[in-house]
Amino acid sequence: MTVVETRERICHNPSGISPPFPAILDGICNCRIYKPFGCHVENLKLCVQKSREESIEMSFKLREEAPASGECNGVEYVCVDVDEGAAPPSVVNSKKVSVVPLMFLIFYEVSGGPFGIEDSVKAAGPLLALLGFLIFPFIWSIPEALITAEMGTMFPENGGYVVWVSSALGPYWGFQLGWMKWFSGVIDNALYPILFLDYLKSTVPALSSGLPRIAVALALIVVLTYLNYRGLTIVGWTAVLLGLFSMLPFLVMGLVSIRKLKPSRWLVVEKDVNWSLFLTTLFWNLNYWDSISTIAGEVKNPKNTIPIALFCALILVVRGYFFPLLIGTGALPLHPELWKAGYFSDVAKMVGGIWLSWWIAGAAAASNMGMFLAEMSSDSFQLLGMAERGMLPSFFAKRSRYGTPLVGILFSTSGVILLSWMSFEQTIAAENFLYCFGMVLEFIAFVRLRIKYPAASRPYKIPLGTIGSILMCIPPTIVICVMVVLSPLKVKVVSLIAFIIGLLLRPFLRCAERKKWLKFSVSSHLPELHGENAENVNVPLVDVLT
Repeated sequence: MTVVETRERICHNPSGISPPFPAILDGICNCRIYKPFGCHVENLKLCVQKSREESIEMSFKLREEAPASGECNGVEYVCVDVDEGAAPPSVVNSKKVSVVPLMFLIFYEVSGGPFGIEDSVKAAGPLLALLGFLIFPFIWSIPEALITAEMGTMFPENGGYVVWVSSALGPYWGFQLGWMKWFSGVIDNALYPILFLDYLKSTVPALSSGLPRIAVALALIVVLTYLNYRGLTIVGWTAVLLGLFSMLPFLVMGLVSIRKLKPSRWLVVEKDVNWSLFLTTLFWNLNYWDSISTIAGEVKNPKNTIPIALFCALILVVRGYFFPLLIGTGALPLHPELWKAGYFSDVAKMVGGIWLSWWIAGAAAASNMGMFLAEMSSDSFQLLGMAERGMLPSFFAKRSRYGTPLVGILFSTSGVILLSWMSFEQTIAAENFLYCFGMVLEFIAFVRLRIKYPAASRPYKIPLGTIGSILMCIPPTIVICVMVVLSPLKVKVVSLIAFIIGLLLRPFLRCAERKKWLKFSVSSHLPELHGENAENVNVPLVDVLT
């Protein structure tokens, strides 16, 4: 098919002059879409015939100001308009995630309830703990959630933040971000089976150590992995049920403790504040808002669903931390040394009785199950999204009959099992350090896209200009610097090794592609990411959108 034939298939061009611009997308059947220089198109859709019996839609929302005359540089283009919501053929019948399941998946990505925040009271006292979980969301959580809402709706595909950074900084840094985020996510997920057992060992002493503990941990991993295999909608609604079960006992505890509350207990501050433990606890319990972006391709109507779910989850997370802290510190005399992981179960026993204590312990165990499910989903779909972009071998992009990334799930599960030997403190510190590196790249990508492509389509846009966007990123960047400084030397060394592995892994995969040891391909339903196959050519993906 010639250039003129291709152009005439898409547009009406009376002049017959070839358009003075490069091709921006290779479709199937060797069909190309061309973007005229200076031509502004609101909705450009192309339906390409794949075979005699089926066709697929490829939809691109291209947003800039459209001339009223419909003429661009003397050439008239008539655009074909078809329905939105194009999807790759492999997932066209898959069920999409709606607002409520997505909200609880975000809740479990970030929080899962107040289990694990007890150390904030031990480190700084009730007053700073309460203020921390009210103020820190404005410094960190809200900016991260807003950036996720804007970028997630701008690039609604699996891979999430990997695509954002690739579009702004090129696929090399996109891959580095993907490696760091996936590795930190697997480290994070290795915690939850262990914490699940820790919350139950007081009720079932046999789970404290030995073969029973190992067997139950492995069985739990297998069951939760199977749920991820069966489908994201199953995971989402399971998260809803687990979330309601986990939050309900704290509502009951609040009601039975009203008469015991003494506001003066909330004003206590520790004389020697452990700032490292305090800030680490806040950071670990209020991050990972961006993780949900890696399943954006599985979300129903993402341009509306993602921002709404993030807003609702933010309220749910802050409420889920603040009110249990308010109850626990106000209803009982303060003994800072007792405030450590699992102490809410003891608070429930003293406030409401043994039945409430068991309920809290069960809620904590359920919460760890929910966090495992959510983290496994985002990690595995991230690998699928990277494979669809040609950054990982094609077998990572293969889906099960339920539409789930089978290889990504197995790969992430293997990582969880291998890393489950790490201690709780080492795990948190290591994942925080790696996560900080990734967030720096995300902030840079967000600002760069705002500056360089201000007119690109953003279904949800943060109501700030360029300067406001930069200023919004400064406080969380300061937090990142503080967290890096506070990290122990051992964690810095481990993280540096992980970083070096990522630097070496990218050229190794490129070599494997050139020598045809492994197969790589870019999915045809995605806009082309220029520079994917040329290490020194990094034309941002957003060029396709502007």
